[in-house]
Amino acid sequence: MIPVYFASALANHLWQSTVFAGIAGLLTFALRKNHARTRYWLWLIASVKFLIPFSLLAAVGSALGWLTGGLTASRIARPGLSVVMEQISQPFPQLQSSAAVAATVLSHHVNLVPALLSAIWACGFVAVAISWWLRWRRARAAVRAGSPLDLETALKANLPVLTSPAMLEPGVFGIFRPVLLLPQGITDRLAPAQLEAILAHELCHVRRRDNLAAAIHMVVEAIFWFHPLVWWVGARLVEEREHACDEEVLRLGSRPEIYAEGILQTCQFYLESPLVCMSGIAGADLKKRITRIMTLKLAKKLSFGRKALLAAAGIAALTGPVVFGLMNAPQSRAQSPAATAVPAPSFDVASIKPNHEGGGRFRIGVEPGRFVANNATLKFLLEEAYRVKDSQILGAPGWIDSEHYDIEAKVDDSSADAERKLNPDEQGARFRLMLQSLLADRFKVTLHHETKELPIYALVVAKNGPKLHESAAAPDDAAPQARSHQTDHNPDTVSG
Repeated sequence: MIPVYFASALANHLWQSTVFAGIAGLLTFALRKNHARTRYWLWLIASVKFLIPFSLLAAVGSALGWLTGGLTASRIARPGLSVVMEQISQPFPQLQSSAAVAATVLSHHVNLVPALLSAIWACGFVAVAISWWLRWRRARAAVRAGSPLDLETALKANLPVLTSPAMLEPGVFGIFRPVLLLPQGITDRLAPAQLEAILAHELCHVRRRDNLAAAIHMVVEAIFWFHPLVWWVGARLVEEREHACDEEVLRLGSRPEIYAEGILQTCQFYLESPLVCMSGIAGADLKKRITRIMTLKLAKKLSFGRKALLAAAGIAALTGPVVFGLMNAPQSRAQSPAATAVPAPSFDVASIKPNHEGGGRFRIGVEPGRFVANNATLKFLLEEAYRVKDSQILGAPGWIDSEHYDIEAKVDDSSADAERKLNPDEQGARFRLMLQSLLADRFKVTLHHETKELPIYALVVAKNGPKLHESAAAPDDAAPQARSHQTDHNPDTVSG
C-alpha cells in the first residue's frame, strides 16, 4: 500500500510541476521583449517548484483549518445532500474464484516493480551526483592551485581574485564565500577595456547570487534526472542568466563590440567552466549570444498589466493549494480518529435469510431492542435507515429492489431497557443508526454524499384559465395496486 501511495503522490507532483513549468514557459514567451532577469527568475521558480509539491502547501492550509476548524465549519453552509450508492457487494460471502486467486499470486510479482524502479532511480541519482562531484573537484583543484592577484576592480567589489594555471575561463567559484578565478596570461590576451567588461560580467554573477541558484537546480537535476523537462529548464536558466549579465554589462557603459570581442577571445583560448554553479563568461549559444549583444536594444520595462499578470500568477500558485487544504480541513477533521472514537450503536444478534416467496408485500416491526422485517428489500431498508427517497438512491444494482429478505435483530436486555427510557424521537434516531450499522456489516453497504442539481417545475394557470375537469370515480377493481409501507416504532407489527 505504501509504494502505491508513494507512486501516486509522485505522479501527481510530476504532472503538477510539469504544468507549472509549462505556464512559466508561456510567461517567458510573453515577456520575451522585457529584461532577461525577469525570465530568469521565472525559470528559477519553475525549477524550485520541483522541490516543493503542492501537497505540502495543501497540508499547510489543512493545518490552518485544524486551528480554525470550528469557525470555518460553522460559517460554511452545507448544501442539500443526496445519498449516492458507491458500492454494494453481495450480501453473503462467496467462495474466492480462480481469477481472484490468480490476481493474488500475480500481485506478489507486481510488488517487485516498485523496488526495481527505486533501484533504477537510485543508480541515476548516484551517477549524476558523482558526475557533479568530479567536476567540483576539478574546479576546486584549480582554485587551490591559484595565487592571489590584486586588481582595482576586484578590490572595489571586495572579492578575492586568484590566477590559476588551469586553462579555464574566468569564473566565480563558491556560493557563500565566492572567489573570482582568472586564468594565467589573460591580461596579455585581452585589451584593458575587454578585461574590464569580462570582470564586470563576473561581478554581476556575484551580486545576483547566480551560483546559489545554479546549485539549487543541480539538486533538482540529481533528484529528477529522469525528467527531460528538468534538463531543458536548466539550459534555459543558463541562457537567461548570461543574457541578464550581458544586459547589465552594457547598461554599465561597456561598448557592445569590445564586450563581444572579449567574450570571443576568452572562448578561443580557454575552456568552459566544468560546473554550472561556477558562473563563467561562456554559456548558452555563443553565436546567438554575440548576435544579441551586437544588436541588443534597450529592453522594455514591465508594464502595469504585465506586473499584475505576474503578481496574479504568483498569488494563485501559492495560495491556491493552501486554500484547497483549508477548505478540506473540516472534512478531514470530521474523519479523524477523535471524531470516530465513539462507535455507532448496533444490534448484538442479527439473522438475515433470503425470502423467495416475494409477492410484493412486506411486514416490519420495531420495538426497543428488537427489529423484525419480513419480505423486505434492501432499497426499503436503505430508505428507512437514511430517511431518503427512492430517487435519492443512485448507482445501485437492480437486485436491491428485487431480492427479498427476512430479518430479525435484537440487543441484550440491558440495552433494551435503556432504550425504553428514551423518548420516541430518540428511539427512532437510535434505530436508524443501528439499522445503518446492520446494513454496513451484513450487506457491506458503503455510500457517500454529494450535491446534485435536479430540475423543478411549477404548475401555473394558463392565460385562458384552468382546463382541469373533475374525473369520474373509477371502479374499485380498476384501481391500480399500490404498494405502501409504514414504520411503527412500537411492539405491534405493521404490514404494508
